[in-house]
Amino acid sequence: MDKTAALAALAALGQDTRLEIFRLLVRAGADGIPAGEIATRLGTVQNTTSTHLKTLGHAGLVRAERDGRTIRYFADMMGFRDLLAFLMEDCCNGAPELCQPAIEAITCGC
Repeated sequence: MDKTAALAALAALGQDTRLEIFRLLVRAGADGIPAGEIATRLGTVQNTTSTHLKTLGHAGLVRAERDGRTIRYFADMMGFRDLLAFLMEDCCNGAPELCQPAIEAITCGC
């Protein structure tokens, strides 16, 4: 991930509703959530939720899959891992083994 992509991801997560959407999708895991259900769960308007999902998608944090007539959204964990890797790239003044506990804590099998 480059600096421009990292800034886009951080900006996307820097808005309250988008952060809530991303966290909701992380909790949903591999099942994902249909767009309408995301809006219902968060108490937001569907077209506004769609705009937020598009922003998160452009930032590489959310992906969409068609499921019949429904679009199901998922947290893009590879995009999130890339963001975390970028942020921790130069950690610990050249001694990355010092960051290993933090890296292990954020690594999941998803």
